[in-house]
Amino acid sequence: METLLRAVLESDEKTDFRQFIHQLTEALGADGSPINRRYLLRNQILYAFIHYCQDQEKPGYFLRSSALGQLIHAIHEMILAEDAIWLVIRTRIAYQESWWLSADLSEFKAVPMRMLLEARERISGVASAGQANQFDPASILEINFAPFHRDTPNIDDPRNIGQGLAFLNHYLCDQLSTNPDYWVEALFKVLQRQEFDGIPLLISDRIPSATLLHASVLQALQKVSQYPAETPYVTLHSALQDLGFEPGWGNTAGRTYETLELLDRLLTTPSPALLEAFVSRIPAFLRVVLVSIHGWVGQEEVLGRPETMGQVIYVLEQARQLENQLQADVKQAGLTWLGIRPNVTILTRLIPNCEGTLCSQRIERLEGTENGWIMRVPFREFNPTVTQNWIAKSEIWPYLESFALDAVPKLVKHLGGNPHLVIGNYSDGNLVAFLLSRRFNAIQCNIAHSLEKSKYLFSDLYWQELEPRHHFSAQYTADLISMNAADFIIASSYQEIMGTPDAIGQYESYKCFTMPQLYHVVDGINLFSPRFNVVPPGINPSRYFPYSQQKQRNQQPHESGSASLGQQVHALLFDRQDDATFGRLADPGKRSILSVGSISQSNNQTGLVAWFAQAQAVRERCNLILITNKRHASEASTSEEKQELEKLQTQIHQYQLQGQIRWIGKQLQSHEMGEVYRTVADRQGIFINFARLESFGRSVLEAMASGLPVFATEFGGLAEIIQDGENGFYINPTHFEETTQKIAAFLQDCETEPQVWQRFSEQAIQQIDRHCNWQTHVKQVLLFARVYGFWDYITRNSQESLQEYLNALFHLLYKPRAAAILEQHWQQ
Repeated sequence: METLLRAVLESDEKTDFRQFIHQLTEALGADGSPINRRYLLRNQILYAFIHYCQDQEKPGYFLRSSALGQLIHAIHEMILAEDAIWLVIRTRIAYQESWWLSADLSEFKAVPMRMLLEARERISGVASAGQANQFDPASILEINFAPFHRDTPNIDDPRNIGQGLAFLNHYLCDQLSTNPDYWVEALFKVLQRQEFDGIPLLISDRIPSATLLHASVLQALQKVSQYPAETPYVTLHSALQDLGFEPGWGNTAGRTYETLELLDRLLTTPSPALLEAFVSRIPAFLRVVLVSIHGWVGQEEVLGRPETMGQVIYVLEQARQLENQLQADVKQAGLTWLGIRPNVTILTRLIPNCEGTLCSQRIERLEGTENGWIMRVPFREFNPTVTQNWIAKSEIWPYLESFALDAVPKLVKHLGGNPHLVIGNYSDGNLVAFLLSRRFNAIQCNIAHSLEKSKYLFSDLYWQELEPRHHFSAQYTADLISMNAADFIIASSYQEIMGTPDAIGQYESYKCFTMPQLYHVVDGINLFSPRFNVVPPGINPSRYFPYSQQKQRNQQPHESGSASLGQQVHALLFDRQDDATFGRLADPGKRSILSVGSISQSNNQTGLVAWFAQAQAVRERCNLILITNKRHASEASTSEEKQELEKLQTQIHQYQLQGQIRWIGKQLQSHEMGEVYRTVADRQGIFINFARLESFGRSVLEAMASGLPVFATEFGGLAEIIQDGENGFYINPTHFEETTQKIAAFLQDCETEPQVWQRFSEQAIQQIDRHCNWQTHVKQVLLFARVYGFWDYITRNSQESLQEYLNALFHLLYKPRAAAILEQHWQQ
């Protein structure tokens, strides 16, 4: 980067750079706030540079190919202080550099990240108070996790971030080859400690040491080979027990032989594939708790509030599939004759004022499972006007520690022992997973779903202004604690971790940031840690399947004696008039553009309607069908919802869209939603996701599985499912004209060659079949738990200082922030 800076500052382009900086300093932002002049992010910088090139009549190459153009495209942050210019330059994914330039551009140098954080703190004072924030750097707490990662193995190539299991398998096998005595001893101890409710599994103390393990395995292989492959394990049990082997190797002689042979090969010629194959058969982690705190966790009739609906659907299906897989694993391991039953439990809060749902019921069986449950634990009362009701996710922080403490004895009683694996969901669930895992000595898995920090620009820098509504100080502190405590982290996409060359990822946004007058994060997360694993979620194939499968469609549930589900959904989409619907389509025979999502600024329904109103080439061919969770402002549960609902109503009349838009504002059940997608596909419609940012997009996956060609936002993780122009399309929801051209061109191609729609439909279905499968997902999760459990066992002593550091952050930072929120609640 120094070479590029020299190319700009030691050439004629220095004059252009100076003029561009002057233009930025003089220009006001859209709202006139000082922040838009002094602290700029990449999109603002690029937008301003495009206009500079146009105003100065620069040649076409200058925008990107000049030294200045290359520099501008690499800058992700710019701070324009009175006496200096500070740059954050991201030359490639996962690498950021901070640079200081003198105001007259005569000097420049690379600087430590902590100096940039101090500059951010000072500029926040200028923007918020109109004067420099005269702070003493020595008085600001610095959070730095880098020292805890120095002696741990790390991924080298950023392209491999998110493939932690593969990296760890290779690392462990290399260690097993280079230092076999140590690692065989570790493997022996892990196998020896396997048990369930006092029942020993795998090996007993009849094999007294690791040095005798391999010889004992060879003896067992010889013994098992004498039996027909289909011989039940109980027949072998006594003979194997004499050799020091306990149940868990397989349910038949054939399965037992295969597992013992895997161990034999692993001990002699270790390889990542052998390690993965053997570890996947270890009957461990049979008690699993999934934490989804903020309530409205129920089945079909509930499915969360708008802000948590996608997460609740994810957790329910993940829990169901985990339980089914564990039941199959126990059977294949030959443990059913011992009465061993795995248990998967969703832990959530009990809501006394449950509005007629089952959310006040302490225990509920999870449908489709033998031993899967939803357990609800109430918050301690504190202020009953708050704790007896549903609490928004931004307000939930004061109640999490006491909730975790109250859940401990209830979980032990319900499970019949300590859980082996605790899976957190979202920021609050991940913090509770941290507290529970520490108490139970269990493996901790984090699933963020969607980290708020990357959604709200400057939310760290101006947290004090946003605190009354969002409480980011508690949330970001909780995120730092839980993501550094987790044994492994599941992300739905690579972009969720690392972003793209043009935008930082959600986890990357925690690498370094400033919370003025609270703390500076010098190094908040090790992005190269093998704890990160990308595993896309699945979808429910009994609800979301191709539109062409007519037999399966006819078997979908509907009220006895009433119209079929297909007829009901057709009426809902095109005919029915009631309080939850708006608009009658003037020409229902046009193709439909379907959009599905709860009302929110992020989902950007108002942007979609504004685009549609201006997209004349699309409006001539299509109707817009908008499905949201609500339709009337009186139904809104937040000020944001109310504002968006009112704006939508105004837009429809302002743009005179009557007759071309159909708006359905009600929460549909999953079997109804599946038929919605298929009904639109019957008419060769398309699906559009116009979100400002989409972590992964459950509705996009459902639409693709149903056979709808999709046009989805390019911002977020969907790029790893959609290959632009092959099985779907990206759109930029801020570029209306470009979006119109892309959709209109596709529609024109479909009219010219009808097989075009069919080809994209089939490609979408095949892509979801390959990449979004719940069975594959849960097998991966359980494999992670087993491998990372082994890793945790052998590295536990080296992690003690990290645990103490996290404990200090929890008590000294998080708890005071939570207490401040509780004080606000007492005053309500």
